[in-house]
Amino acid sequence: MIIDVHSHCHLPEHWGDEHRDHWEGAYGGEPYPLVTPDSFDAVMSAAGIDVAITFGLAASQAGVRTPNAYVASFAARATTPIVPFASIDPLDGDWREQLDEAISLGFSGVKLYPVLSLFDPVDPAFDDFYRTVTAHGMVLLWHMGATPSPIGRLAVSQPLVIDEVARRHPGMKQVMAHMGHPWQRDTNIVLRKNPNVYADVSGVASRPMDAFFALVHAQEWRTVDKLLFGSDYPLWTPSAAIADFRRLAELRAGNLPHVSADTVEAIIHRDALSALEIADPRERTAAANS
Repeated sequence: MIIDVHSHCHLPEHWGDEHRDHWEGAYGGEPYPLVTPDSFDAVMSAAGIDVAITFGLAASQAGVRTPNAYVASFAARATTPIVPFASIDPLDGDWREQLDEAISLGFSGVKLYPVLSLFDPVDPAFDDFYRTVTAHGMVLLWHMGATPSPIGRLAVSQPLVIDEVARRHPGMKQVMAHMGHPWQRDTNIVLRKNPNVYADVSGVASRPMDAFFALVHAQEWRTVDKLLFGSDYPLWTPSAAIADFRRLAELRAGNLPHVSADTVEAIIHRDALSALEIADPRERTAAANS
């Protein structure tokens, strides 16, 4: 079984001007691609993805917004079994209404983007948001780590901030995207001490040296079981992400420790739904058809 915990379904216009102004140069000058249910299904099927978690983006000060209703519609039109997540900026005055809507739509989690939303996750002002998410059994998936955007605030995108959130809200399931790159060492230490905090490996293999050290470090600190596969589609197709990730097990640095093939395969095939206590959408479909 392969579960892709990090894929995007938002439209280019959901970026506002942010992608054109601040991201295209960092990604080869290409505009953000159009993702349709058909194109999504094609790449997921080609990679043998069994279930995909998908979401858009929300960062109000940057003019970035994917409506909950769009994600729900996308998931309904795709044939891939999808777990939809909301994208909410907790600085929005109507975050409660947005979260209520996501719950009513059957969403299982929320994607947060502090580096672009410009909110500090450790600010106690957001504790009510976290308590509400926890009370409804939802998962928080954080963008953690770098951004090419000059308006981004890197200080609030460092994995150690999630340690403080987890300390105050130990029952909340959290996923740090991208292993918090380039701070993957810090991510591993946060994973080690917080039982309900995980990280996805989306985008990590695109920088092989960083990824090599990150996974060796995870082996040494015994946090491999907290790492989940994610592709970051459409930046990478799941097939490309899996191939790049498997190549990490081929790297050697003399007689130093290396990334085990068992480590790579364990991450690719981890049952993220069980780890995050998310209902399997295939079971709901089977029940509806019975």
